[in-house]
Amino acid sequence: MSPYKHLTMSERETIFLMHNNQASLTSIAQTIGRATSTVSRELSRNRSAYSPSIAQERYEAQKSHCGRRSLLSDHQLLQLIRHLFLDLQWSPEEIAARLKLETSSFQISYTTIYRGIYSGLFDQKLSSRGARGVIRKLRHHGKSRHKKGYEERRGKIPISHTLQERPESANKRTQIGHWELDTVAGKTGRSCVVTMVDRCSRYLIMHKAAKKNSASVTTTIRRLLKDLPPEHLGTITPDRGKEFAKHHQLTEEFGIEFYFPNPHAPWQRGSNENTNGLIREYLPKNQDMDPISDTVILEFVDRLNKRPRKCLNWKTPYEIYHNQKLHLI
Repeated sequence: MSPYKHLTMSERETIFLMHNNQASLTSIAQTIGRATSTVSRELSRNRSAYSPSIAQERYEAQKSHCGRRSLLSDHQLLQLIRHLFLDLQWSPEEIAARLKLETSSFQISYTTIYRGIYSGLFDQKLSSRGARGVIRKLRHHGKSRHKKGYEERRGKIPISHTLQERPESANKRTQIGHWELDTVAGKTGRSCVVTMVDRCSRYLIMHKAAKKNSASVTTTIRRLLKDLPPEHLGTITPDRGKEFAKHHQLTEEFGIEFYFPNPHAPWQRGSNENTNGLIREYLPKNQDMDPISDTVILEFVDRLNKRPRKCLNWKTPYEIYHNQKLHLI
């Protein structure tokens, strides 16, 4: 970086006074601690009667046109990012990486997108005082944590297999058809959604259950499994919630085995946990899911399956699961 510093308003005033008093360029330069050539150029740029304020204004006007033009000043790129971020809920990193993967004419870093978000570039008129705009649309808001000494209050269920018994093809994510299973709750006592995520492709299938109880959830899982081809009925890794207490019925009907993780170890079902976090962008906590139609649920699923993922080298779950290439941008 150049050590050169532009003249200040105070230095320009000194130049003005000494120059009007017929002082030499050398003495002016020595007084303000600058090179003689600096003083000479300053006076040459302002050939008419030298004015410190006019010189300062000219400097500031020229400075505003210096530097690299912001990529987000391109209206077309700005609108594309606005659509992907606000309408499709893609993260800045997903947007930047997918543009690069598709060799788009637009190339931008996710850091630049974050700067635009935090600067308010994508904000609409804020509805309330103190609102933080679209910053709240960013994915990580912080999660609540249990207090020290917290104990699981949910009832225990009989398990068929532990995670340690799960096949290596499921553990290593080398084969499609090994699923992680969970529910995403809505308003207490109302509908929930049952989510299944393929460990290899991160492909999501999801359907609504009338209640978050074993009967309703088992019926919904049965519906999801019936739509899968036989070769994709590998294993299922659920959590230990009571809603999965009737898992043995599904094993008898479909021949698919359930492998249960250790208690209080959500990271052992990380793909499903992460996907559930993405689903919360569409189905916030405590939302009544009863009025939400199956069509809307399937639309959410399609959006998530066609969202690029870092763990898939910015391909989408849809592309991996169906072995088809998409053009999304």
